[in-house]
Amino acid sequence: MSEAPDSEVVELATKIFDLARRGETEALVAYVDAGVPANLTNDRGDSLVMLAAYHGHADAVQELLARGGEADRVNDRGQTPLAGAVFKGEEGVIRVLLAGGADPLAGTPNAVDTARMFGKTELLELFGAH
Repeated sequence: MSEAPDSEVVELATKIFDLARRGETEALVAYVDAGVPANLTNDRGDSLVMLAAYHGHADAVQELLARGGEADRVNDRGQTPLAGAVFKGEEGVIRVLLAGGADPLAGTPNAVDTARMFGKTELLELFGAH
């Protein structure tokens, strides 16, 4: 039988996820450097990289990847940070993820399918050139 997480731990985790969403890179990186896992995920399986990517924070994504965050970590719905960035049209984030090793064919729907679905042909060219 597992115990419910301590309310202080939940509060801290919520704060860290909010830092990723808001792109507060310096504060976020300070927590990761202090021992918070770079691949920390919330209750929906969204990693810090996913939250930063989806909300358009290329600098935060880059720093998380540099600290071991996984570029292709899928959430509970099978989505990758790259597909999320394509959906949101975050080209700066897309470039950082590709440079960090993200696979445009990972996840469901993958980034290539997402780009096709939304007619983002310029991104398809970017994936082809990678």
